[in-house]
Amino acid sequence: MNPEVEQILLDLNRDFYTRFGRAFALTRQRIQPGVRRVLERLPDDGTWLDLGCGNGALALAWLESGRQSQYIGLDVSEPLLHEAREITGAWLAQHLQAEEMPVPRVIFLQGDLGREDWVEVLENQKVEGALAMAVLHHLPGEARRQRFVRQVRSLLPVGGWFVFSVWQVRNSPRLMARRQPWERIGLTQEDVEAGDMLLDWRFALPDQEEQSGLRYVHGFDMAEIERLARGGGFEIMESFESDGHGGRLGWYHLCRAAGV
Repeated sequence: MNPEVEQILLDLNRDFYTRFGRAFALTRQRIQPGVRRVLERLPDDGTWLDLGCGNGALALAWLESGRQSQYIGLDVSEPLLHEAREITGAWLAQHLQAEEMPVPRVIFLQGDLGREDWVEVLENQKVEGALAMAVLHHLPGEARRQRFVRQVRSLLPVGGWFVFSVWQVRNSPRLMARRQPWERIGLTQEDVEAGDMLLDWRFALPDQEEQSGLRYVHGFDMAEIERLARGGGFEIMESFESDGHGGRLGWYHLCRAAGV
């Protein structure tokens, strides 16, 4: 993909989550069933990284489940990070005051996963595992997505876990109906890659006018998922579908870091 086109798509999604972060957070108050299933399977030790942590729904579930491993959430949207700090801060204040069991350290950092240098915000922090829920389909260009996965691998030890999910837009008639022509943002079908889509999003608070925005999304097939994992230095241990109407909107992949 042309770098200029990639930048247009990155800017589009960055602008969406900056402008509509608060409104979007209202539609994501609880984690998806697939994410809960993942949390039940992961080991509970060391430090874990949540890439694209959003409004902290996963961080809150992390605390509520009694996990003792440390949590680092990273996201580009300051409105969503503000929400994340508020909800986890309230939970921690309540439970620390009650002098219950020790709770893990939970911190949030601002970082742009669309930038090549996003790892620098971690300051060489090593982690036992990383999560990237509903993130990779927002990164334009197969080469960029491959680089992102290799960067995640650089943070992990051999055998470390990397769990990611992507949307299967084609399994959702509702989302497929949201597809928009590329001309709405000054592009054409020839500018983008196979599987790329432009979706609109609409939301209205009570007694307020409807808000709308556009997002870039990429649709994957299994061959691309396997290239992504293998090329990034991971072995896929398990894949499953979950979430949404019919339980097939989210596609989850549990991977482990291969040896060098």
